Amino acid sequence: MPMNCTSVAAQLRAAVLPIVAALPIAAPALAQTANDPFPNPIETSDGVIVVGFEEFATLPDMDGAPARPMHLVDEPGTGRLFINDMRGPLYSVTYDGEVTLYLDINEWGVPVEASGRERGFQSFAFHPTFNEPGTPGYGKLYTWTDTEDTAPEPDFAPGGGQDSHDTVLLEWTALDPEALTYDGRAPRELLRVEQPFGNHNGGHMAFNPVAAPGDSDFGLLYVGVADGGSGGDPLDMAQNLGSIFGKIIRIQPIGSNSANGRYSVPADNPFAQDGMEGTLGEIYASGLRNPQRFGWDPANGNLFVADIGQNIVEYLSLVTAGADLGWNTWEGSFRFISRPEVDLSDPQSEPGITYPVAEYGQLDPLLQRQSAITGVVVPRGSAVPQLNDLVLFGDFPSGEVFYVSADDLPTGGQSAIRRVVFRDGGESKTLLELIRAKNVEQGREPAGRADMRMDEGPDGRLFLLNKQDGVIREIVP
Repeated sequence: MPMNCTSVAAQLRAAVLPIVAALPIAAPALAQTANDPFPNPIETSDGVIVVGFEEFATLPDMDGAPARPMHLVDEPGTGRLFINDMRGPLYSVTYDGEVTLYLDINEWGVPVEASGRERGFQSFAFHPTFNEPGTPGYGKLYTWTDTEDTAPEPDFAPGGGQDSHDTVLLEWTALDPEALTYDGRAPRELLRVEQPFGNHNGGHMAFNPVAAPGDSDFGLLYVGVADGGSGGDPLDMAQNLGSIFGKIIRIQPIGSNSANGRYSVPADNPFAQDGMEGTLGEIYASGLRNPQRFGWDPANGNLFVADIGQNIVEYLSLVTAGADLGWNTWEGSFRFISRPEVDLSDPQSEPGITYPVAEYGQLDPLLQRQSAITGVVVPRGSAVPQLNDLVLFGDFPSGEVFYVSADDLPTGGQSAIRRVVFRDGGESKTLLELIRAKNVEQGREPAGRADMRMDEGPDGRLFLLNKQDGVIREIVP
């Protein structure tokens, strides 16, 4: 179905510019190519939320370069935040910003493959009973890491490509969860994936924070696995239910009924039932390209994923058990043709596909080319009242932060998307502008991109990470 987009001919930091009337995207008679599905730009002034920020903590440089954090996790049992660096370190951070190295994956016989922009220590998660003695999850931490070590036999292989590196899911068990640094033994490997190409391989990983003890979802680990890389999913894996690539998987890490005997496949997974030959029981959702970040709405359990598109569309989608998000047949709401092309003629027209709740075009003048969506946080009872009841996501190269309503979800397109900007003195700035100013203060060349991530901490506190200045910023009212 056609979607409406609000047109605004506005440039960043413009004070007053005319707003153009809303225009529909008409469905042309013939397919269009080499195209922009959203010729009317993202609204830059109407509905903008202005918030404050504080510099909460600074991660140490590595080899003279800023830290490359991907994820911030609150571990309430020990009263600490944890933040990773893609090159291997995991830091603990007190609630008032004191940073300590907790562990470095490289020092445990797992050489991290962190070359390029996309490879490295991708994500991590603490078992929800990490600090509860006598429970199976006591002291257990999980990491999702690209590694140079490809000698062990992989559990999952693509059947093609270049055997670039492996991505491994590791379980670490701390003897004392409250210890300042990791005091356990070497990690246990749960599963290993052979990567066919060097880009978009691993993704986000998390336990469902909404699930409570006794719920069927409690203690189950969700892991994002991208389509393997290159471009356009050349091995056609995202739609292959016998392949782990291009999926979100859901596993019980403390179990043994998997093919390798190192974890369990939940019986209520959508493809775990008897008689479903040719499918992987681990799969929770399929048709993803690069599920870098996902997050739950604590009010209703909605699971949102920010799935990075090819060269045209970035999209935010709801994920349900067994959902097919369309890649590589669809890029957002539009049929995928090739790297620079989608078909505009018949959007959202295939039954059974889960189409985005919101999406935006990489060609938008507000953004950089090769944009990439990130997120996802749904503040409910946030420390920043202006952001309550919204779905927060953003564009990580440009550092733009966006929102849509969490209670009145849109049905595709970018007309509902609005911006969040930051008050710095008397000016409103993007995160990238804040980073560039900090770089000057640090004596560094101002960054050309932000590489932003966002996460929620204790008591609804909201934090922004980036890979250009090492500073963790907290959003404040």
